Amino acid sequence: MTSSTPSARRLTAGVAAAMGLMLAVSGCSSDAGTSDSGEYGAPDKDLKASITYGLWDKNQVSAIEENIDAFNEVYPNIEVNVNVTPYSEYWTKLQTQGSSKTLPDVFWMNGPNIGLYASNGLLEPIAGAVDAGDIELSNYPESLVDLYNVGDEQYGVPKDFDTIGVWTNKALFEQAGVELPSEDWTWDDFQTAATEISTALAGEGIYGAAGGMDGQTTYYNTIFQAGGSVIDGDTSGYASEGSQAGIQFWSDLIASGGSPSIQQLTDTTADQWFTSGKLAMYWGGSWFRSALTDLPFAGDITALPLPSGEEQATVIHGVSNVVSADSKNKQAAQAFQVFLASEEAQQQQGDAGAMIPAFTGTQDAFTQSMPDANLQIFLDAVEYSKPLPVSNNSAVWNALETELLPQAFSGERPTAEVTAELAEQMDAALAEE
Repeated sequence: MTSSTPSARRLTAGVAAAMGLMLAVSGCSSDAGTSDSGEYGAPDKDLKASITYGLWDKNQVSAIEENIDAFNEVYPNIEVNVNVTPYSEYWTKLQTQGSSKTLPDVFWMNGPNIGLYASNGLLEPIAGAVDAGDIELSNYPESLVDLYNVGDEQYGVPKDFDTIGVWTNKALFEQAGVELPSEDWTWDDFQTAATEISTALAGEGIYGAAGGMDGQTTYYNTIFQAGGSVIDGDTSGYASEGSQAGIQFWSDLIASGGSPSIQQLTDTTADQWFTSGKLAMYWGGSWFRSALTDLPFAGDITALPLPSGEEQATVIHGVSNVVSADSKNKQAAQAFQVFLASEEAQQQQGDAGAMIPAFTGTQDAFTQSMPDANLQIFLDAVEYSKPLPVSNNSAVWNALETELLPQAFSGERPTAEVTAELAEQMDAALAEE
């Protein structure tokens, strides 16, 4: 991704539909939670079939049509019909299709939902294609590959990825008289710069940095950097000292005045503060580039790697292509999935500039899209990336985070008390999966 879909929407994907899908599928499927590696074989070149490809981002359709044209040079008689559903409706529609076993033959899947669909027997494993050498998983970031492995079975082939960095407005640093940090900066360096800028530019309503409730771009990263975890096996990691330190980082930032309050960030999100020119530093994903190129201060924007805590870490996420276990044209669907995983298809996607393709070595178009903004840091971050924390029903405990963590960020309750309660409730939710 990247896809152009905002991160927060990824994390909340399927919140309303998740429980409905589990109930509907588990109630009508005798093999829910199990999978068969199935048969795989590259089809004859003259195979005739019609398949559907489900996705949510219309901005990528042009590049996908190039993919299909190239695919049809090999398989001229396999028709691929692209079905675009707006993201706001995508997961609800997928829930209905999953319950009735009418999912698209090939479709986009994300991290928060892979466990739900895989554990309910709705996805076809890719073991056959991997064993045949038609998909080589080493071509993609290992941490992203791991995200689409459920129960030691691989289901998704990464199509794109995103990591997190700090987008900075150099003009605000200069205006505040604060030196732009170096790439080897620390938590202390970040906190100091944020408070100094906020203090210097308070009269203009400008802040040095911002917290917020998007775990992917903020507190998951600091939890990992402090040596903590969000999920530890089948239990919550929030009770650990490292996880508490990762949350306290943001409580401290807000308490110092280096960030708007949690209420201000509820009213106006951190990315909106940045694009309005009122924020010097924004922890955001690589996908945020598409929102920056036309800003009046685009020339003042550069990216820095996340500051290091006990270790260096960033969340990685991305969309994968999956095949429906109930596809009536499974051999054709698998052939298309394999082609989309190829270097040729990934390069076509990368050249279109809508996202960062996952295939190693196909990302040059992204880094050159803002040549003076140091976008290489998002690619370098793959080396120390960790998969987005997910489980078979992430939506349940994501809702608990949204309910409880603002109490810590606002200073209403001590961080240790809030994270202990979150861990207890999250453990109960995980035990129900």
